Amino acid sequence: MPKLKTKSGVKKRFKITATGKVKHGVAGKRHRLISHNAKYIRQNRGTSVLSEADTQTVKKWAPYGLG
Repeated sequence: MPKLKTKSGVKKRFKITATGKVKHGVAGKRHRLISHNAKYIRQNRGTSVLSEADTQTVKKWAPYGLG
């Protein structure tokens, strides 16, 4: 069997924690922020943990992890 390739977009967008959860940056923070209120910008600062259903999909795209 040949090695499986990791999706290059997944390498750039996600990190896997030591417990196996997947962290991601919050969407909607790149441009057009003037139309968002301060509460939206403040609450979406930093990273958040992906849902369990989406985590399974991301791990299929990164068969050997991201480290």
